[in-house]
Amino acid sequence: MQVPTKLALLALSLVLLSGGVAVAEGPQENPTGVSKEVAVGKVMAPGEMHKHLAKMAGDWTFTNRMWMAPGQPPLEWSGTMHAETILGGRYVQSIWMGSFMGQEFEGRGTEGYDHVAQQYASSWVDSLGSGIVLATGTCEDGGRKCTTTRSSSDPVTGGPSTMKTVVSWIDDDNFKREMYAKDPASGQEYKAMEIVAKRK
Repeated sequence: MQVPTKLALLALSLVLLSGGVAVAEGPQENPTGVSKEVAVGKVMAPGEMHKHLAKMAGDWTFTNRMWMAPGQPPLEWSGTMHAETILGGRYVQSIWMGSFMGQEFEGRGTEGYDHVAQQYASSWVDSLGSGIVLATGTCEDGGRKCTTTRSSSDPVTGGPSTMKTVVSWIDDDNFKREMYAKDPASGQEYKAMEIVAKRK
């Protein structure tokens, strides 16, 4: 007997709304000993790590210095940033605006903490590229220092590229974001960018 289309769609929507997980009846292996209710609640609810990220919510001014290669003088520019928490405090979304080398610049970031993977995760897009930059990492000192590794496509070689980012909170109204790249000539790591932000 063929299931009517509307019933099939209803069943599919119920599975998707419940998280896309079908649970079989009968005893299930549970090596962690954590109940499903506790596990789901922990995964779904914002936690202490999300509170650390929420410090970025607000309006900021920033200065940016960028080094194209080791030993070269930096390019300098400045701008503003607005950030807010979204989806019940689970993520922080930021919009960065400025002018870079005579061009208007806009960048957007989304940051969160993944309970399942137990790591911070972020994505970044901006008006100077066409790719999506993804990053994952950890924080220490009560969330005052976070180190992530970001991956993207290298615009010069077309291949994969990685970069280390370190965010250091001086206090609740000032933070610094440093990005480190590898010099293709020497293979040595060098500071490629430094952003100093101050709350308005």
